[in-house]
Order: sequence, then C-alpha cells, then structure tokens
Amino acid sequence: MFSYRHAYHAGNHADVLKHTVLIAILKHLCAKDTEVLAVDTHAGAGLYRLDSAAAQTSGESSQGLLALVARLVQRQRAPATALRDYLDVLAHFNPDDVYKVYPGSPFVMQHLMRRNDKIKLFEWHPSDARALAGHVDQLRVGRQVAVLREDGFVGLRKFLPPPSRRGLVLMDPSYEIKTDYARVSECIQDCLKRFSTGTYAVWYPIIPRMEAHDLPRRLKTLSLQAQKPWLHATLTIKSGQQASAAAVLGSDGKPKRPGLVASGMFVINPPYTLNELLKAALPDMVDLMGQDPHATHSLEVGGTH
Repeated sequence: MFSYRHAYHAGNHADVLKHTVLIAILKHLCAKDTEVLAVDTHAGAGLYRLDSAAAQTSGESSQGLLALVARLVQRQRAPATALRDYLDVLAHFNPDDVYKVYPGSPFVMQHLMRRNDKIKLFEWHPSDARALAGHVDQLRVGRQVAVLREDGFVGLRKFLPPPSRRGLVLMDPSYEIKTDYARVSECIQDCLKRFSTGTYAVWYPIIPRMEAHDLPRRLKTLSLQAQKPWLHATLTIKSGQQASAAAVLGSDGKPKRPGLVASGMFVINPPYTLNELLKAALPDMVDLMGQDPHATHSLEVGGTH
C-alpha cells in the first residue's frame, strides 16, 4: 500500500502537464480578491531533489522538465504562455538556472496563492507525510497551510464548501491500487453535491488498464449530470512499445520497462481561459518533450461555459 514514492517521478512529463494546468488554474483563481481554498488530496513530500538517488535511479526528469529546458534553449523561441508561467515557478525554486529542486503541487500552490488563501494538504504515506510537514514548517506561513495525515478522499469533505465559495481540489493519487480509479469518480460525485461551483482537477495515467480508460468517461458523465463544463487534456511523449532489444536493457543488463508514456488531466469547472492556454501549450510540450513520432496530445471541452 505504501510502496509508491513520487521522488522517483518528480519532474517527469506527467508533472509538466499536471503543474502547467495547475498553475494556469491558480493564476486565474487568484486574479480576484476573494479568498481561495486549495486542497491537494495526495500531496506527497512537497519538495524533491532532482539530484537525489531516487531521481537519478529513474531518470524520469530527463524526459520531462530537463528535456523541455534543453530543447527550448536549442530552438531559441519563447514557449507558449502557460509553459512560460510553469518555468517561471520553477525558476523561483532554482534561481541559478540549474534545476536541482522540483516543487510538488503543495509548493506550487503556496508560491502562487496569497496569505489570506488557505491550503489543505493530505498525505497518507508515513514517510512522505513527515517530509511534507517538515518542508511546510520551513515556510513559516502559520495557518495558511495545513498538513493532514489522513485519507484525502475522505478528509477533504469537511472543507467543502469553503466559506468564500471559491476553491480548487487537485486529485492525483498514484493509482497503484486499482480501486483509486473508482474512488476518484465517487469522490468527485460527492464533491459536486457539496460544492458544485468548485474547480476539480484530476490527473491520471494513460496505461493499458480498463479502469484508466474508463475514468475520463466517468468524469464526463458526472460533469454532464451536474451540468458543469469540463476540459480533458492528454499528453503522450512516445510509443509504449520498445523498438529493439537494446532499448529494453537497463545499465545493469536487465530488461527495463518503458515507464509511463502518457497521462491526462480532467478539469471540471475549468477557468474560461484554460482551453486557449492549452491549445498553445500542448503542441509545445509535444515539440519539447516528444521522444518519437508517436508523441501527441489531445484537448477537448464540453458543457456550458
């Protein structure tokens, strides 16, 4: 149950997609004076070192953030607005332009939100919960950020609806447990009853598993039933099939799995600005992080805006 650690995956292509979307949503929400509540149901450790043993073992950031930055320098053309905003946040944590620190969603939230806003961070993994609490303590932000070692699917209910009626819920479980897919859709259904005008952002892996394939369809159905607008974005950086025997061997000579090659973000009640931002950013992500001709993206919206 507690085997997943995001330290192995920090800064990968899925993080680039997730955090680009998250930043675009938060910038829109924080443009108005009214207080905002942000909830992260699976917060992780909050901050990650890209030069740590875990990150170096997986090397996933080399096909994500680091590939994006390297190719951006080579092409000498400014990135799309949403990607520029993403890189601006990363620059705050890496002022010397050497990417050693990767901020998880909790620190992205805290960096962009105002002191009067509230952030609730749920993390059930014992080691990550301790690390998260330690990282947040160093911020010295008092009651703005609360760390709760609870099941985020259950715990967030007590904060909905927020008094200001303005808020964002981010759900990005590891999906190691198959029931996470069903729990996401069940939680979204409950949240829409409690706080129908909230913005809900769900990250999910695109893998050959029925539950993963069904999740965005279930979320579309829930959005339609609640008569809420939705946005669905996906990013694929390469084929999931290895082309040659050499490609499947790791440095130890053992077969190496291709890893996650695609992921999606489903947003209910998205800001009206998000669709246009992603129309420009997603092709840029493919251009900057694509690994083969199979790299692609998709973007669709539905409901009333």
